[in-house]
Amino acid sequence: MIVLKTARELKLMREAGRISAGALRVAGKAVEPGVSTREIDKLAYDYIISQGAKPNFLNYNGYPATACISINDEVIHCIPSKDRIIKAGDIVSIDLGAAFEGYNGDNAATFACGDVSDEAKRLMKATEESLYEGIRMAIHGNRVGDISNAIQQYVEARGYSVVRDFVGHGVGASLHEAPEVPNFGRSGRGIRLVSGMTLAIEPMINVGTPDVKQMPDGWTIKTADGKLSAHFEHSIAITPEGPVILTIPD
Repeated sequence: MIVLKTARELKLMREAGRISAGALRVAGKAVEPGVSTREIDKLAYDYIISQGAKPNFLNYNGYPATACISINDEVIHCIPSKDRIIKAGDIVSIDLGAAFEGYNGDNAATFACGDVSDEAKRLMKATEESLYEGIRMAIHGNRVGDISNAIQQYVEARGYSVVRDFVGHGVGASLHEAPEVPNFGRSGRGIRLVSGMTLAIEPMINVGTPDVKQMPDGWTIKTADGKLSAHFEHSIAITPEGPVILTIPD
């Protein structure tokens, strides 16, 4: 069931989004050679708690950390570890969120550690830009497929592939709500978008094949061919005036 948000609920979601975005910014600034992913996770946790919120990934379906911190060919859901040390040239995808007074924010971005390859730079740029292409289509009266198609067309025109196994979603009182928001599909198809809907749009884009594989830890998802992947995400609200990004830091 799709839940439309009241003005009061949207206000709470703006605050949850602000805190989520602040935590992502803190985590991203910590991406440096020699830093462990566990250290970055702790910084994100401390920031969220300091804002009077709770890390909404922590213990969600058993997930044991505040953030998913995925490096290079890791697409999503990699568990932070004191033994996973970031190196110069890595690209690091950080996905996290905060719950504030019963409402959730959810956002992600991929960060460069020092000087990265031209291939990595192009991938990150295309993935982030595709997110905004999708958001641009999140208009009252459009359909979910208009968001999906905008993302797919943008990245495939640049030679990249869209992960099919994982998609965006509604967000609100629950971290994952209806509807699903794929990053691929046909325009004019899917659920009609109406004001009051809140969505987490999150393209996951690969240099090579769109296929992915799950690691033995039961969480980490990698590209099937070992090539790079990038991930960007915003929580947004559909309003009569157009899409509003909720995950914007102070």
